[in-house]
Amino acid sequence: MSSHEPTLPVDPDEPDAVRRSDSGRPDPSAPVDFAVDLTAHEVDRRAHVLAALGPDWDPVAVLRDEDAAYDLLYSGLDEDQRRVYDQLVAAGVLSKRGDGNAAA
Repeated sequence: MSSHEPTLPVDPDEPDAVRRSDSGRPDPSAPVDFAVDLTAHEVDRRAHVLAALGPDWDPVAVLRDEDAAYDLLYSGLDEDQRRVYDQLVAAGVLSKRGDGNAAA
């Protein structure tokens, strides 16, 4: 807004009111309502993700296999590794998994 064109007051009760300068032109520094509805895009995105996963995707089996992989990863640790693992569990960085013998 230029210093020679002061803005006129806008009635806040009028939702479509446009702030105008003394010359009658809209004030370019006035806030503008801007909204984008991404609902349709999100639905389309999710449909594409599910299509890419395919009909054989089983989320329960995936989570079960992931848990088994973590159990295997943290099994068979040597004494030093077990100590670090126990510290990480105590600090809340890792969750406790099994008895450490998943590879047996």
